[in-house]
Amino acid sequence: MHEFKLWAPRPNKVSVQICNQLHPMEGPDEHGMWHALVETCGPGDDYGFVLDDDPQAWPDPRSKWQPNGVHGLSRIYDQKAFHWRDQFWQGPPLTGAIIYEMHIGTFTKDGTFDSAITKLHELQALGVTHIEVMPVAAYAGDRGWGYDGVALFAVTENYGGPEALKRFVDACHDTGLAVLLDVVYNHFGPVGNYTGKYGPYVTNRHITPWGDAINFEEAGSDEVRRFFCDNALMWMRDFHFDGLRLDAVHEFMDRSALHFMEQLSAEVDVASATLGRRLVLIAESDLNDPRIVTPREARGYGMDAQWSDDFHHALFTILHCDEGGKGYYDDFGSLDKLVKSLKDIFVYDGVYSKYRKRRHGRPVIGLSAHHFIGFIQNHDQVGNRATGDRLEHIIGLDKAKVAAGIVLTSPFTPMIFQGEEFAASTPFQYFADHEDEEMAKLVSAGRKKEFAAFGWDDGLIPDPEDRETFLRSKLNWDEVHQDYHADMLDWFTKLIHIRRASPSLNDGDTAHTQIIFEPEDKWLVMERGQVKVLTNLGSKPAEFDVPSGYRLIAQSRPEVTIEGEKAKLPPNTFAILSSEEAPE
Repeated sequence: MHEFKLWAPRPNKVSVQICNQLHPMEGPDEHGMWHALVETCGPGDDYGFVLDDDPQAWPDPRSKWQPNGVHGLSRIYDQKAFHWRDQFWQGPPLTGAIIYEMHIGTFTKDGTFDSAITKLHELQALGVTHIEVMPVAAYAGDRGWGYDGVALFAVTENYGGPEALKRFVDACHDTGLAVLLDVVYNHFGPVGNYTGKYGPYVTNRHITPWGDAINFEEAGSDEVRRFFCDNALMWMRDFHFDGLRLDAVHEFMDRSALHFMEQLSAEVDVASATLGRRLVLIAESDLNDPRIVTPREARGYGMDAQWSDDFHHALFTILHCDEGGKGYYDDFGSLDKLVKSLKDIFVYDGVYSKYRKRRHGRPVIGLSAHHFIGFIQNHDQVGNRATGDRLEHIIGLDKAKVAAGIVLTSPFTPMIFQGEEFAASTPFQYFADHEDEEMAKLVSAGRKKEFAAFGWDDGLIPDPEDRETFLRSKLNWDEVHQDYHADMLDWFTKLIHIRRASPSLNDGDTAHTQIIFEPEDKWLVMERGQVKVLTNLGSKPAEFDVPSGYRLIAQSRPEVTIEGEKAKLPPNTFAILSSEEAPE
């Protein structure tokens, strides 16, 4: 027996087709809801909805399982059948987190949840506390980044389906790793989205980079908001995720008195109390608006953290100086911008942006830096480069080590991208598998045109639709303990363990971060409590004072020397001095 519920205000009659039989549904009620109780079906049975006089059976917008792809029938799935082993799991706090962003399809050669489990102990040894998994909701095609999901309640079969995802999360918790899931609530993918047949999930009153905006504020928006809130709660309740990362919240078009993010935050707090587990929400936003992470009680939206793009841009343009005329990087490129990001979080906090041609952002006041995620690589900043080249490919090993040092000693909550920890030789390129041939051609041509404008030879730009582009992006785990890859892994491991053991480096109060710098010689000293971070990105050696009681605890190159009260760093070198008591 199974009860079917469906929000479908658009059709005049609805039946559920199951086992080749049609069962008329009762409705709609005043909210557009339909119901049917079918005695002769249960988990494992395939079904679809027949709307009006269309003989086609369409998948359920809330389908929990799409075993035959997003165009096929839905399958009844029993969320309670899986045997969990994490009954006493309590995830670590986000304030002390080391986040590791992962794309399941390229993390291992097999590209599945089960194969990813085999590498969890390596992440544990590295010192990672949280894994952030790129989207896993079902999408059209057999490969992609995951941001074109259309069956948002179903797990893509490309990685193993719902049971495999539960095995992965359970194994993460067994290894001591919290798991966050990247979710996309700002658009549906262009292929396989059938929600429009049922109701007004999107609106043409607002336009996003992907087309019509999600309907968060107009007629029918109560049920649309319920759809996305229920989706978020499902991942945390039924799949035991410890939190979510919300993609591009600046594309949420919502003028409601109660913003969608505020509603979601409140409901997640209730779920956390009910489940007895710590649950978090992380936003991606380019608004530079601190209200995103301000508590609801202080009239904010209540997100626990957000990605800090200004910090990335400021750091990258100091490390790599050949980015002129390339969009938002034109707003950065000087050492004082990096210093401002470390001290004030937003570089653009109400000041004029050359790139945007207007003032942008507002100041962050009274918020811990732990509300902001700091990184030098992520899927966007690598994959959206023309050839998907990683940081070490662009600036070399020495500077990449400096970048890692700055990220992992910054006041922000640090995040690293898969393979960054061992300077992976493989790129991470943009890849997709659009089943519609015309769309595939448009995507491929658009990618070439986009980068041709920046002077790239279109013959060097990988074709997103070519399967080889996807295969090239898979990590090569055989290289991890070889040559410079092993050197970088040792460096990341050392930095992470230093950070996790240091009270000074775990202090999110930016008032306790003091910085002096020399823009001409490109050196910087960041003092965080009892830790002094020395950075020399100049072309000649630099000398720094070593206060009494401080000792050298990390250096990116062996040429760092301490003589008396002076530390000498060669170019492109990073070092940490500390007067904290050494951990036992």
